[in-house]
Amino acid sequence: MDDDMEGGNLGPYQDRPRTFPSMKSKAYIPWIFRVLMRINVRVLLVLLLVCFGAIFYIGASTSPIIVFVFSVCIISFFVSIYLTKWVLAKDEGPPEMSEISDAIRDGAEGFFRTQYGTISKMALLLGLVIFAIYLFRNTTPQQESSGLGRATSAYITVAAFLFGALCSGVAGYVGMWVSVRANVRVSSAARRSAREALQIAVRAGGFSALVVVGMAVMGVAILYAILYVWLGVDSPGAMKSTDLPLLLVGYGFGASFVALFAQLGGGIFTKAADVGADLVGKVEQGIPEDDPRNPAVIADLVGDNVGDCAARGADLFESIAAEIISAMILGGTMAKHCKIEDPSGFILFPLVVHSFDLVVSSVGIFSIRNKRESGVIGTVEDPMKTLEKGYSVTILLAVLTFGLSTRWLLYTEQAPSAWLNFALCGLVGIVTAYAFVWISKYYTDYKYEPVRTLALASSTGHGTNIIAGISLGLESTALPVLVISLAIVSAFWLGRTSGLTDEAGNPTGGLFGTAVATMGMLSTAAYVLTMDMFGPIADNAGGIVEMSQQPESVREITDVLDAVGNTTKATTKGFAIGSAALASFLLFSAYMDEVAAFAQEPFKQVDIAIPEVFVGGLLGSMLIFLFSAWACSAVGRTAQEVVNEVRRQFIERPGIMDYKEKPDYGRCVSIVASASLREMIKPGALAIISPTVVGFLFRILGYYTGHPLLGAKVVASMLMFATVSGILMALFLNTAGGAWDNAKKYIETGALGGKGSDTHKAAVTGDTVGDPFKDTAGPSLHVLIKMLATITLVMAPIFL
Repeated sequence: MDDDMEGGNLGPYQDRPRTFPSMKSKAYIPWIFRVLMRINVRVLLVLLLVCFGAIFYIGASTSPIIVFVFSVCIISFFVSIYLTKWVLAKDEGPPEMSEISDAIRDGAEGFFRTQYGTISKMALLLGLVIFAIYLFRNTTPQQESSGLGRATSAYITVAAFLFGALCSGVAGYVGMWVSVRANVRVSSAARRSAREALQIAVRAGGFSALVVVGMAVMGVAILYAILYVWLGVDSPGAMKSTDLPLLLVGYGFGASFVALFAQLGGGIFTKAADVGADLVGKVEQGIPEDDPRNPAVIADLVGDNVGDCAARGADLFESIAAEIISAMILGGTMAKHCKIEDPSGFILFPLVVHSFDLVVSSVGIFSIRNKRESGVIGTVEDPMKTLEKGYSVTILLAVLTFGLSTRWLLYTEQAPSAWLNFALCGLVGIVTAYAFVWISKYYTDYKYEPVRTLALASSTGHGTNIIAGISLGLESTALPVLVISLAIVSAFWLGRTSGLTDEAGNPTGGLFGTAVATMGMLSTAAYVLTMDMFGPIADNAGGIVEMSQQPESVREITDVLDAVGNTTKATTKGFAIGSAALASFLLFSAYMDEVAAFAQEPFKQVDIAIPEVFVGGLLGSMLIFLFSAWACSAVGRTAQEVVNEVRRQFIERPGIMDYKEKPDYGRCVSIVASASLREMIKPGALAIISPTVVGFLFRILGYYTGHPLLGAKVVASMLMFATVSGILMALFLNTAGGAWDNAKKYIETGALGGKGSDTHKAAVTGDTVGDPFKDTAGPSLHVLIKMLATITLVMAPIFL
């Protein structure tokens, strides 16, 4: 890939250039698509029909609910195809725009190919390790009675792990594929109308969101249905459906594994390029953002796609997959304890909720329409209000469909009113999601006091800007924690009072109530991801407009869209942290259920007064800080290389500032690409190895001290403390970074001296400090939290 970037033909640099030829000769097409393109159309249609027929046959052999899920997912894929054709039908603007877009696309696809090649090799290696562990692990009594041996269990877990990793990788590719093609179309539309540019960006993000959510739901449903039919579940002498979800944990771990490395690698890439470009370009040389004279500008724009689009697609895919699997495990456990005659509704409920998510989010996406209006910014409706209207439509429909789903699937004669309690749990989750979006917007949108206060602090220097930003980030953790706490307690007690009891008469619905609340929070995930994808697409569009030197009125439109995009990215990160907190609580509960199943004894409490267990908690908290430190330092080291390279080019090519010499864009892309791939390994390995090593060492200690569950208890404590510390740290990092970014944007609107002023330079410093916070360490942390939970589920047998 380095040769592609450094050896590409960039052409002569003309006075006030208007063209930027591609970095390589032709676009990269993945091999699977090249194979499909060579197949005759009729043959391809026959193959698709056969595949659909096989899927529906397996689904019909499992449950009518699975057939419903398959039907909705397939329809959503067709809707996403329509959105793709609609977006790609828009014009790419003048040649200089499309040529810049080609350079961005080639850089993004080149890095993606190299990064995911590295990740796939690590996934295969880890798959072999998991296989070896499962060959020598214990099995549960249920698995032994159903004839599921160690070898079969090992094959299933490894296959599920690799399938989850593959689906997560495809989700990431889809996120990047659409963004690198939509950016130039948004730029072109901004020449005509802000509303049209907004609609194109939203629909492009909508395509990615529908595919990502649809794949997450479809993947779990296919895996569940195949295992159900293959193992003959619920037949005499075979495994019960209530135990089947435990075999799906490998899928969640595979998705988490890919999402973590995608987020780390992409985050290091995008923020190292951004920091390098800003420090030298804006602060030292005084040139505007995305100016074509900045050698790091193409690397910065490439980073928006690999960091914010590809990584975020894999991130949300992993969130939904982990939440679905943990809720299925808890639903099956509760149904077994309550002796519910037909447990399929409680097990498959998460799949139905997310199927309805595809429906309601599609309606929200299509509710944003283009109205004839002037392209003058003063006459245009605030894009944030437009997006919020779509979100309101989505939430309203989500409430209705959630109530319908609970009545359909969670009604039982044992507790006729239980479905209503669970519907209220879902409402708690939906309100929590809305509260998180609002809180994040309040702390990161420059229309509100916190960001304006931060911008004002920039007027007295760089130091006061940093102090104000850190204090804002610390303060911003309070409200989200209160909201999460209220949501967990409310949902738990609503579930506990649902009327469902076990054989001894003890209430059993509490944990499942929190699971339903988590489903409620993620019941609008597709629309939230649409808003998230909108941000980097708008950012790229602004860069293309600046580099192609379009009129100032066009740049004003993309600046407004970019500022809104910064806010939507910050709000969706807050949403992701909230959902990660609830999902981690579910996964923690599922881990304790799994340990109890393997140990064949109750495992309901973890006593942190035991010294070894307390040490496990300390190690979990330490892991969060060490991981964050390594992620931020990786950005810092890579940014230093970019800064030195950009400075070198300005010194050795003085004609760059006068448009007489062309910068070597490919060199900066090459630097951040190779460095990000190298730097993502250490923090990623720390996350994977730590819980396994700690659990195994304390298992040995427990064996010699007469405490057989010590390893499992220490890992539970580690997971608990890491979750709490990780949530707080991620909230701080994401909010502080987003606030610093939008404080800079606020000053760039002309406030407090505007662009080029000392206040602006101080704000740029704050923004560069916040870059690794909000786009590398922060997003990686909430992936880490869920991955720690899924890896403990997969590795639980070696802790006993």
